[in-house]
Amino acid sequence: MAETGFKKWIITITVIMASLLELIDTTIVNVAIPHIQGNLGATLEDIAWVVTGYAVANVIILPMSGWLGGRFGRKQYFLTSIIVFTIASFLCGNATSLDELVVFRILQGIAGGGLISTGQTILIETWPREQIGTATALFGLGAVVGPTVGPTIGGWITENFSWPWIFYVNLPVGALAAFLTYTFINETPKSEKKPIDWWGIGLLAVAVGSLQTILEKGESEDWFAKTYIIVLTVTAVLGTILFIWREMSTDHPIVNFSIMRHRSFAVGMFTSFILGFGLYGSVFVFPVFCQNLLGFNAQQTGELLFPGGLCTIFMMPFIGKMLNKGIPAQFMATAGMFLFFVFTWMLSNSTLATGEKDVLIPLLIRGVGMALLFVPLTTLAMADLKGPEIGQGSGLNNMMRQLGGSFGIAALTTIIHIRQGKHRSDLLTYINPYNNAFNERLNMLQHAFMAKGKSALDAMHMAYAAIEGTVTRQTMLLTYDDAYWISGLVMLFSIPLLYLQPFKKLKAVADAH
Repeated sequence: MAETGFKKWIITITVIMASLLELIDTTIVNVAIPHIQGNLGATLEDIAWVVTGYAVANVIILPMSGWLGGRFGRKQYFLTSIIVFTIASFLCGNATSLDELVVFRILQGIAGGGLISTGQTILIETWPREQIGTATALFGLGAVVGPTVGPTIGGWITENFSWPWIFYVNLPVGALAAFLTYTFINETPKSEKKPIDWWGIGLLAVAVGSLQTILEKGESEDWFAKTYIIVLTVTAVLGTILFIWREMSTDHPIVNFSIMRHRSFAVGMFTSFILGFGLYGSVFVFPVFCQNLLGFNAQQTGELLFPGGLCTIFMMPFIGKMLNKGIPAQFMATAGMFLFFVFTWMLSNSTLATGEKDVLIPLLIRGVGMALLFVPLTTLAMADLKGPEIGQGSGLNNMMRQLGGSFGIAALTTIIHIRQGKHRSDLLTYINPYNNAFNERLNMLQHAFMAKGKSALDAMHMAYAAIEGTVTRQTMLLTYDDAYWISGLVMLFSIPLLYLQPFKKLKAVADAH
């Protein structure tokens, strides 16, 4: 039942607060990885499981969260998830070994999966149906801004305190969110006790867990060069087929695929995937581009992302109001995808002289584009769902966005690896004694080093080293430009998907409900 007045807003704040806990923790750890690695004496390959374990556990729970909320009561499940997440955060900060930290991060991921989709469901049911656009916009503040500001917060905390504090900061927020949840959020009736689909739970964990692990570890393991990646690929394919068959044939499914009969939701699953690809992929590429090529530190990079996040925050309420007034979500999402393409196109023209001022405008454009994307896409996907379908749909929708992000990061990492070799090979064709430009550059550098007192031989070696450095930087620049260009094209070519969803005013949905 929809709420009004103070209670509606306090529930909204509670849900956003709890959701931000999970969403910020998705990226806050990334910048602290070198510090954690040194403190715990772990290899880079092993420390990656701090991120991978969290992501795998999170994406397994997301599609199950609707069923869990129905079985145990939505308030009870949401409150338990907050408490477990907060305790797991404390345990992560107190971890004395890598094994402990990975186990506690997995526990965090399990609890975090219950925060996102359950929180979104609570928010949608708290607001009147005709204001679903505003509710989605408010939820989107956390979903879009969280991954963006996570590296900023993580970089600042790591540089000014120590890495355990990236987990300890969750404690007061988690405690307050738990208190507000217990006090203000209404109990929802539990579904009647039905047999638990243990086969469905097992197959879901195997299928989604295998897929997420492949996406997280594939590039670092050279994809199918490692036997365990091949095994996981076969497991993911067979597990997915068997899971879908099981859920379609059982009377008490963990995931109710009958909601796919709604065309808006079925198409919305694909558009959410594309949204995740763009959101997480761009957040992954940009910091690497700034720190590895332009020489910015983690805090500077985070500060660059912050204005775009603020832009998204300011735009969200206006997007919600436009949806409530009946402006088609497809038109706004089209504008958002086009603006995202403009953002990637501008950054794909970067040079080695690109500075902070040069990337500010593209990031602001991205901020507006993300606001125009998240709210309309989520609204289109969820608009036709009602009752228990909302919880199921929210879980699947959020899972697809997370998987889209994992696919985006894996794909862009692979593209960077492949294109880096191609560009380096192309550039090295110019490094030969028959190229006058190369000879002039080499002689100029050699004489410059000799003028500083170096011998002719040493000056020659230093000149070659300087040219090697230039080739490496140019190779990286061209490679990152390609990554931006490709991610922008993926978003641009996805625009026709939007028009497969029916045009429907929110007021009409409210009347039908």
